[in-house]
Amino acid sequence: MQDPPNIPPAPTAAGVIPTSAAWHDWLAAQGPKLLLFARQQTRSHEDAQDVLQDAIIKLVEKLHSGEFVGGSEFWMPYLYTAIRRLAIDLSRRDDRRKRREDSVTADQQADLAEAFHPWFETDSSGDETRKQLEASLKELPPKFAEVIVMKIWGERTFAEIGEILDISQNTAASRYRYGLEALKRQLGAARRRGDLSI
Repeated sequence: MQDPPNIPPAPTAAGVIPTSAAWHDWLAAQGPKLLLFARQQTRSHEDAQDVLQDAIIKLVEKLHSGEFVGGSEFWMPYLYTAIRRLAIDLSRRDDRRKRREDSVTADQQADLAEAFHPWFETDSSGDETRKQLEASLKELPPKFAEVIVMKIWGERTFAEIGEILDISQNTAASRYRYGLEALKRQLGAARRRGDLSI
């Protein structure tokens, strides 16, 4: 992701736009969470970066114009919603383009590119475990997977997730529980087959 633009402070409805250094610190802390969510919503790492960048630009434009209501504590929910909507728009555009082109080659290249850009980058788990977890998350219904990603890696509350996805807090909690149960079954089956060593 590129460094944030040099943003001079300007008054907004909620106060002052942060300095470039403050943006950099905020993005360093929140960027990985947002990128993981964007990656879960899109088909490739590059699309996730594009969607995240577009969402951040929308936030900055709203801050500059004074349209953004609320302080910095509302940035994350706004960005989660913007990422989700931009990812849906991108997916629709890609689907139309794909139908026009009817190209098998594009699918093969996307699969290869995805192999080189894992969702999870951590030193604490082996490559095999990461691949199995990523594959298991992809097999879950999207409504469960997105709640799990936002809750665990995005560190969102069920109330925040409900607001972002336009569902009730209880529905978010239920999807989280059902998703974890399904993930546990999938990983348990993989361990019994010997595909997983955890």
